[in-house]
Amino acid sequence: MTDAPRPVTDPLTLAALDTERHVARSGWDQPVRLFALVPTAELLTHEPQLAEGLATHDAVAGALSAVEQDELPDADGIEDLLARIAWPDQVAGCALALERIVVPPAAERDLPEDAEEALRAVAEHPDRADVRLVVAVTRDGASRCLLRQRAHDSDDRVALGDDIAPGLVHALRATFE
Repeated sequence: MTDAPRPVTDPLTLAALDTERHVARSGWDQPVRLFALVPTAELLTHEPQLAEGLATHDAVAGALSAVEQDELPDADGIEDLLARIAWPDQVAGCALALERIVVPPAAERDLPEDAEEALRAVAEHPDRADVRLVVAVTRDGASRCLLRQRAHDSDDRVALGDDIAPGLVHALRATFE
């Protein structure tokens, strides 16, 4: 990672950044949010009135628009939720936003075996950090992950990578199988 700004031009990264900023505007302590990524050109064919609100980068070839999926099914965790998701052919990708508490690796090794006790220990750990992950994947296998820390809650402090959350990347890709 680097602090030097770099222009972003690929459609998946642009869609992931737009989705992350959209979610960030609602603040912290949000539930899991799921988005279908659809080709912007196709969306405008069906909903031409949306063209007025688009940014310049929405006109690039292959641009993707995020469409939030309301009323997610009840699930016992994120793995169970994603196992219940399947997308129609018109959906080119998907994005998931979720918040987590992270602790340093050394603290993870010392967590209690009991799940409830481990959760309590993480929540009370002095070096804990609240983060929001946005993971976006396309049907063809591309991925982008974004990570925002509550302690550094600014659009210019969002980390970007392809595999920050490999388990979530894999689980989202599986929704297209």
